[in-house]
Amino acid sequence: MKKLSLASQIFIALVLGIIVGILFTGHSSIATTYIKPIGTIFLNLIKWVVTPLVFFSIMAGVISMRDIKKVGSIGLKTVIYYMCTTAFAVTIGLLLANLFKGMFPVLQTTDLAYEASASVNFMDTLVGIFPSNFFAPFVEANMLQIIVASLIIGFALLLVDQQKEIEFESVETLNDVFMKSMEMIVKLSPIGVFCLICPVVAENGPAVLGSLAKVLLVAYLAYFLHAVLVYSLAVKIAAGMSPLTFFKGMLPAIMFAFSSASSVGTLPINMECTEKLGADKNISSFVLPLGATINMDGTAIYQGVCAIFIASCFGITLTFSQMLTIVLTATLASIGTAGVPGAGMVMLAMVLSSVGLPVEGIALVAGIDRIFDMGRTTVNITGDASCTIVVSALEK
Repeated sequence: MKKLSLASQIFIALVLGIIVGILFTGHSSIATTYIKPIGTIFLNLIKWVVTPLVFFSIMAGVISMRDIKKVGSIGLKTVIYYMCTTAFAVTIGLLLANLFKGMFPVLQTTDLAYEASASVNFMDTLVGIFPSNFFAPFVEANMLQIIVASLIIGFALLLVDQQKEIEFESVETLNDVFMKSMEMIVKLSPIGVFCLICPVVAENGPAVLGSLAKVLLVAYLAYFLHAVLVYSLAVKIAAGMSPLTFFKGMLPAIMFAFSSASSVGTLPINMECTEKLGADKNISSFVLPLGATINMDGTAIYQGVCAIFIASCFGITLTFSQMLTIVLTATLASIGTAGVPGAGMVMLAMVLSSVGLPVEGIALVAGIDRIFDMGRTTVNITGDASCTIVVSALEK
């Protein structure tokens, strides 16, 4: 195994996990009881290392730039890129869903029930970005608050440095320590991937063979098209990188994201992949944590496809203006719901409400949300990586 690359090891683990999961179909309790906990341990280790890694890597990135204006320039480029790709994503999702909506059945919807999460108020989200306690963001793994805290301390260190020369070695050392911890944990990823994917296949195998397979097919086709068209064009035009080189370099992160369905959990591997592709380490340590929190291209595609699917199931036809509303709502909601657990469902409830569709329709897709999530997380992290490559090239 040592002679194989990490991408090969993860791919083998993914295939074995799917095969074993299929074998355990009908006996999913065995996979859930004995295999899933090992995957959970691996994810817990990833989650443990991610919060200090984001905190110190962003701080080290800000310090290394030595210029607050440069940080602002990179931040602005990053947010504009994320907003544009999210708008493209939800548009692709809507176009494909409309193209294939004849496949979607009109269902008996009288017995549907779904308790929508409380809608996220923009001002509450804005207030929630800023921490009121130094340790709370780390305990709650609130990524937006950790990013804000690391930026404030990074800026403060630069301002202090202008007044009197100080050494930044302690910050860089702590960043290196957590990077090395991450490398040690990432070496276990083939085992983690196997133990995460196997129970999902064992539990959901038969469930996706019904009419819901059609909506999954459309969503995954949209995920694929968005990644191939939008990200390929972005890295080729803005960074002069071959799309094949980009996707080949991203394989370990893509496979890990697919099996774990966690953008934040994939962050350490994503950092490693983008740096091997030539992205500036200081830029990747700033852009990727931000993207893992606010960039939701895959989730935006999911909103578009599910909105059309739910409308079709209720026998409703959406107008062009309603579809424009979905594009706008999903794009803004991608930042508005950042850091909220189960953000995909919260965003979908907001999108359905914005165009007057019944929110209880979410019950139609809730059962297979994990399978949607695997695909949308893969798109999300690939989008983060493409942004890192593009911004890094523009800064150079």
